[in-house]
Amino acid sequence: MSPGPGGGARQRQRALLRGVVQGVGFRPFAHNLALRLGLTGMVANSAAGVELVVQGGAGAVDEFFARLLAEAPPLARIDEITRLDAPLAQGETAFVIADSRGGRRGALISPDVATCEACLAEMRDPTNRRHGYAFINCTHCGPRYSIIEDLPYDRPQTTMAGFAMCPDCLAEYHDPADRRFHAQPNACPVCGPRLWLADPAGRELAVADPLARAVRALAEGLIVAVKGLGGFHLAANAHDAGAVARLRAGKRRLAKPLALMVADLEAAHGLAWLDAEEARLLASRQRPIVLVRVRDGVELAPGIAPGLKRVGLMLPYTPLHHLIMDRAQSQHGLRALVMTSGNPSDEPICQDAAQAVARLGAGAASGPLCQLMLLHDRPIHLRVDDSVTMVAGGQARLLRRARGYAPMPLLLVEALAPADCPPILAVGAQLKNTICLLRGRQAFVSQHIGELASPEGLDFFAATAEHLAAILDAPPAIVARDKHPDYQSSRWADELGLPVCAVQHHHAHAVAVMAEHGLSGPVLALCLDGAGLGDDGTIWGGEMLLGDLADFQRLGRLRPFALAGGDTAARQPWRIGLALLLASLGRLATVALPLELIARHGQRLALIEAMIARGLNAPESSGLGRLFDGVAAICGLRDEVLYEGQAAMELEQAMDGQPSAEAGYAFALTRREGLWELDWRPMIRALAADAAAGAGPALLAGRFHAGLVRALAAWALAGAGEHGLGAVVLGGGCLANGFLLTGLTALLERAGLRVYTPSAMPAGDGGLCLGQAVVAAARWRLGLVEVGAP
Repeated sequence: MSPGPGGGARQRQRALLRGVVQGVGFRPFAHNLALRLGLTGMVANSAAGVELVVQGGAGAVDEFFARLLAEAPPLARIDEITRLDAPLAQGETAFVIADSRGGRRGALISPDVATCEACLAEMRDPTNRRHGYAFINCTHCGPRYSIIEDLPYDRPQTTMAGFAMCPDCLAEYHDPADRRFHAQPNACPVCGPRLWLADPAGRELAVADPLARAVRALAEGLIVAVKGLGGFHLAANAHDAGAVARLRAGKRRLAKPLALMVADLEAAHGLAWLDAEEARLLASRQRPIVLVRVRDGVELAPGIAPGLKRVGLMLPYTPLHHLIMDRAQSQHGLRALVMTSGNPSDEPICQDAAQAVARLGAGAASGPLCQLMLLHDRPIHLRVDDSVTMVAGGQARLLRRARGYAPMPLLLVEALAPADCPPILAVGAQLKNTICLLRGRQAFVSQHIGELASPEGLDFFAATAEHLAAILDAPPAIVARDKHPDYQSSRWADELGLPVCAVQHHHAHAVAVMAEHGLSGPVLALCLDGAGLGDDGTIWGGEMLLGDLADFQRLGRLRPFALAGGDTAARQPWRIGLALLLASLGRLATVALPLELIARHGQRLALIEAMIARGLNAPESSGLGRLFDGVAAICGLRDEVLYEGQAAMELEQAMDGQPSAEAGYAFALTRREGLWELDWRPMIRALAADAAAGAGPALLAGRFHAGLVRALAAWALAGAGEHGLGAVVLGGGCLANGFLLTGLTALLERAGLRVYTPSAMPAGDGGLCLGQAVVAAARWRLGLVEVGAP
């Protein structure tokens, strides 16, 4: 080798970088860095990632790769670098950005991310050619996942293919020194997508300023359907009770909280109590909805979050949202707008204008949900709803993983996902559905899909599975599903003609948390949710498991109780409340209780008792979520629910402050049928006595929560001590209860256990698919799932 600039002998290396390295400004970054270090060579996108060739002094080459990692663009994520020596090239004088190459796909796709500060400054600058432009973006921000049709990520492979760039945009696009070099959605008012206003039939209205008219309509109490980044929103004035009521009626969403958007962090602080982590989350480039506590005296329509002290709050994340909120606040004094998903309840969000007209506009069966539509002509290839988070224990927790996060993969340790494992598709659950495609050590969890009960939901589910497999070049060889055969996802999986790995619901919850933390087991797992089919054919939901990746043993359960009416009991908690009282006190004592529950439903006690005694449509359940429902009914908070989790949420928020463990109601811990059983009957008797003596919901809810946390900790310690375990994982949808999550974690850690909780993936069914995929991989490794043998 001959000496070269930068120190040391001349060297040439080829490299392949895998990770999120396309569409994030990585090539111009590498180009400019190479020029500064006096290196020659090339950089190019390929289906696998980014390919690099660098030549120069050995010291400069090493510095180049070190700075690639240390100074990469903000949206880049480098997961792997493979470097190989190559023969020196004679006569090479430049470092160039080469054309994209094909090959086997391994590149990662960036999520859609919020508008960067540089683009916002340009959009608000009256002298800038993109002043007021609703689709401004650069390599550091804007649409990604929602517009990608195929890889490599180049403009012809996106929904921007139909917009030919004007000379000014084209110059930016080809200039490595420009922030918009190869920004695939790059556009301006001359050549890019446009905005217009339409009536509920989708007919364009002749207005000079569509945005101004739409915002004025919101101030006047009208509802506007807004085509956004990954689908439609329904927007309304959050201070107008009539507008909110009409929106709820149209969506058939009678009580479930509505998300709010405010202009900036200052407005957010004025509306809600925010800690540092909540403020960071709100302003992050993911811009999720964050569950926050509303300040006293804030004037919002009472229909925003009935019965709750918290609301879902988010900041603008697209240029269009910023323009709407800027005008709403400055011109009309609107501090907050409802910005809820544009769909009738339990259906996917609308994706294009035709769907919006059919489901939100003039074509809606019960009449238009909106009076105006703010539309644009940039196609959405894949729906992506808003993500939802909360902060518990000082840590961000994903409740719904979608925009801003999907489809970034979780990189698993080798013990969880062998590199030679064939692709596995895990199809999740029936509710809060997501899917996971496991490719090598990368677990790609999709955006939130939601409920699969409607044909539209099932179509969205199938399209997402097909899209992930195609863009990742990973046709599945194995499909993993829930053991429940009647889930729509299970039926769909069984029809694929692939080897099927059926995974018990709560084992999948446990393994999802293990996967997030790189654990292979054995561990103790507390799986706390509403319902999942157990291995014995009964309904589980409050489970203590001893498990590893491939299998588990049930160590304990919540004492089962009857769900009089079957699935109806989940919608009518009064049935569960009566069943709990009957089991704890007997009929005569229950009838005599001076409770609102008995006053309203006491005449049905005989029927409920007979159903339970005869086993007539009264299956037993050990579900902790259903215990929450029954307790809420006994406390007089909720006889019927209008959305999943309503009773439990209201019970949590009924607490006044942080109750002490000593004040909690006692549970009993017993051995029954070979299991550690957590018996709720003493708690119910004490709760009923306090309620009969006139105690209010705040006291009752506080003592229930305090007692439950203490009982769950004792339960876990019994199982851990029996089996000599030092680690416990917590999973299941009940962990959306922040008091339960943080209180239980603290008690277990104080007792010396290592506690692992979900954060990057939802604790509930939105994270289930990750556990299913990892269980299937473990069983494949053991030869329990054979590829090619359905």
